[in-house]
Amino acid sequence: MPLSFIAVVIVAVILCVRIVNEYDRLVVFVLGKVWKVAGPGPVIVVPGIMSAPKVSLRVVTLDVPPQDVITKDNVTLKVTAVVYFRVVDPEKAILSVENYVYATSQIAQTTLRSVLGKLDMDELLNNRDKINGELQQILDSHTEPWGIKVSTVEVKNVDLPQDMMRAMAQQAEAERERRAKIIHAEGELQASQKLGEAARILSENPASIQLRYLQTLSEISEEKNTVTIFPVPIDIISAFMKKG
Repeated sequence: MPLSFIAVVIVAVILCVRIVNEYDRLVVFVLGKVWKVAGPGPVIVVPGIMSAPKVSLRVVTLDVPPQDVITKDNVTLKVTAVVYFRVVDPEKAILSVENYVYATSQIAQTTLRSVLGKLDMDELLNNRDKINGELQQILDSHTEPWGIKVSTVEVKNVDLPQDMMRAMAQQAEAERERRAKIIHAEGELQASQKLGEAARILSENPASIQLRYLQTLSEISEEKNTVTIFPVPIDIISAFMKKG
């Protein structure tokens, strides 16, 4: 057998061999019909007779472009999101849809507008985890026939109109002032209750008033003031006034 023929055979075999990585799969077609899903490792694909599009099994991060959403309470928002998905059935991903990445992107945009349009703005801002779970379930149900598993959907950013942001800031400021006034009023109420209890206890035992006087003098002396104020009971002054 001539060496040239052997060399041609070796070159032809080399050209027919495709190396498939661990995270990829080849959907092999023979004369237009699906033969098998091959990989990882070396796979023989004969040009002209066989074709083998490659499908990645790794998680794909898909950024959903900003979507204009009108909420249930007629507030216009611009919302962005991110979708994490992967191919679990390479054969379905090739046969069921022309471009599974593009198709997933389009269904994600449509679902995002549809779901958020049914919610009020407050629900969108406060129930982010619940909304993410609902989006993930809807997308997963739509992409399951394509052999795709949507694992996570996250709403990344919600851009509010400037006038709405100012209104929310005023509302938050008014709420803080209301809470501050309530706390101050509760403090005054508690202080008055404690003062009433203290006055009742002191009135039941007159000697305690004298002890309180002495304690006050002791506190004044510790401050090293040049002027000392000595509290005099009103009863003593009234006695002198009667004598006068």
